Amino acid sequence: MSKLSETPSEKPSKNLTGPATALLSAEFSPEQRRILLGIAHDAIFSVLERRLFPAAPNASPGLSEPRGVFTTLYLRCDLGSGLRREPGGDLRRELQRERHRELRGCVGYAVPIAPLYRAVAETARAAAFDDSRFLPLTKEEAPNLEVSLSVLSRLFPIHPEAVEVGRHGLVISQGSRRGLLLPQVPRENDWDRETFLEQTCRKAGLPADAWRKGATIEAFTAEVFSDSDVAGHC
Repeated sequence: MSKLSETPSEKPSKNLTGPATALLSAEFSPEQRRILLGIAHDAIFSVLERRLFPAAPNASPGLSEPRGVFTTLYLRCDLGSGLRREPGGDLRRELQRERHRELRGCVGYAVPIAPLYRAVAETARAAAFDDSRFLPLTKEEAPNLEVSLSVLSRLFPIHPEAVEVGRHGLVISQGSRRGLLLPQVPRENDWDRETFLEQTCRKAGLPADAWRKGATIEAFTAEVFSDSDVAGHC
């Protein structure tokens, strides 16, 4: 299986002014997004509660097609310090909500090997309990969990000069080594195109200049949405 762990960012995005990576026209409706996020949460809670997860949840045809997807988990922190009084007396939370959450796991399928709803369930469970960078998620943490999904397009070959920061994710491979970075990563870290290529090489365990020396470069786009993004549509 092409299951990869991924670190979207370990620091707050500096330029966030709206939902993360809202760069492409939405493929999934608010209701479809809610369904997928609900599947991710239910898959995690089914493990914590030691119950079976439904083998085939009710899903529209668009959610049953094989797709690559990454599930990223965050723990929401205390937002008390994030409240501020704007002119006029209204309390508003700071725009950069990433300041108030901590990465808790990220696992995904880079290629479409399973129906989307099942891929979401499997990667959510893996992000919660099998990401080697973290201890398994606990029942105490679960109520503060925020899920973010990145639904991937199919991989396609790309020339380095055609890579668009913020639009494309990258997969760089050479021999048995392969590294993937999601489209939001260079935006969150203020990387230019060359740095993005170098960092993807490093993720693969390759020299930073491997992209200049014969490594295979593939790209993808992603529709990214989280619990916070769909809350206003309930």
